[in-house]
Amino acid sequence: MRKQERFKAFVEYFSTHQPDAKTELHYSNPYELLVAVVLSAQCTDKRINQVTPALFLKYPDAESLSLAHPEEVFGYIRSVSYPNNKAKHLVGMANKLVNDFGGIVPSDINDLQKMPGVGRKTANVIASVIHHAPAMAVDTHVFRVSNRLGLTTNAKTPLAVERQLVKFLPEETLAVAHHWLILHGRYICLARTPKCDICPISWFCKYYEQHIIKAKKTTKISN
Repeated sequence: MRKQERFKAFVEYFSTHQPDAKTELHYSNPYELLVAVVLSAQCTDKRINQVTPALFLKYPDAESLSLAHPEEVFGYIRSVSYPNNKAKHLVGMANKLVNDFGGIVPSDINDLQKMPGVGRKTANVIASVIHHAPAMAVDTHVFRVSNRLGLTTNAKTPLAVERQLVKFLPEETLAVAHHWLILHGRYICLARTPKCDICPISWFCKYYEQHIIKAKKTTKISN
């Protein structure tokens, strides 16, 4: 199957079955989503959703968070991955947000990346979810699933994956396609034990074709 055909099948399936896919992080405004996404690096959304209610109650906006000490923030996020660094990043991010952007989360990806703890992935998430920009955030799920499906070829870095997906996906699907790939990776296309036996899109998956079908054929021949 050609790459263009895989993309077409991918978009058609998820447009039909998950047209309104969205982030599983809980938030009520752009500031809260920015904080949640910064915290979510190398951590599960479930864990982040457990710690953010108390964090947002204590620091309901960028100004209140900018006045905090990292040690105080640490107490609220100690159960997430890398809490020391993330506490420092959150306070630094809040200061930058208040001093340079008037407390308003910017829409420009380059401006977003000027804040501590905000890399390209986080910037793309904010741009697409909050500002509905045609941006593709690449996390570990997006990286893995897009390669397995055959949507990307020889993409060794998140930026390479992003560029290939942006090139072939219809612009109007980019923001939601990010969530399609994440959710599929989170619940079906698992890192160590992908659930190929129940996967509804295995019929156009390159990984399934090269590994599962091939293994079945080898087993059948040996028997």
